[in-house]
Amino acid sequence: MRLSRSTAGTVFVGGALVLTLSALAYPTMLGVQKTSSDTSRIIANTQYGPLTEADRDFVVKVRSAGLWEYPLGEMAMERGTTAAMKEAGKHLVVGHAGLDEMCRKIAPELGVTLPNQASPQQQQFVATIDSKNGKEFDSTAVNIMRVTHGQIFPAIAKIRANTQNTLVRQLADLANDTVLDHITVLEKTGLVNQEQVIFQQTADPKLPQDQTTPPPPQPGSPILVLKPRPDLNINTASPQPNPNPSGTVR
Repeated sequence: MRLSRSTAGTVFVGGALVLTLSALAYPTMLGVQKTSSDTSRIIANTQYGPLTEADRDFVVKVRSAGLWEYPLGEMAMERGTTAAMKEAGKHLVVGHAGLDEMCRKIAPELGVTLPNQASPQQQQFVATIDSKNGKEFDSTAVNIMRVTHGQIFPAIAKIRANTQNTLVRQLADLANDTVLDHITVLEKTGLVNQEQVIFQQTADPKLPQDQTTPPPPQPGSPILVLKPRPDLNINTASPQPNPNPSGTVR
């Protein structure tokens, strides 16, 4: 599968974005590196089933993902240069508002403390994208987001297959639908460099844990709410991809 020469030229300007993705590509929600280790230790027995370290980390990192992807969606709605880019931004906002609502609902039931800030690495994603303008903004945002969303899928599947907690299972179901929807709308922009994305999805930069872990909230601070946007009228469940939208890979 290849991009046309004209599309490829807009996706990567020189080697700069390739280097950016090499430095930043890493899972946004779960941390594939973390879930591949032994996190099956049960840390709590709840009325919804046992809660493992992996379950707890999943809830925290779904929340953390929204803390950078929601504002990025707002940025795409405002600064995207095409209708498809603005549409992708709407899906990011609506999707993560829904995930955030579920995280905030189940966290007290499970005794999980949610962060109010994204991880340093996720904040750097936003800063990198925010520093771009015009078409470069579009392509940088789309390709970073497509890499990170592509890395999430195996981790969500592992949680969904292994968790014995019904609330975590419900969150995994919603996360799976949301991530699939986001991948679909990102690809519909026509800006995804599939060959580079596939390569980056398998990269393992082994970033320090303090860069990939969201900081704990300040004691007594109110929990940040990602505002629902029913006015956007966006459905993020069960997307139907268009195999040949204008400008996309074939």
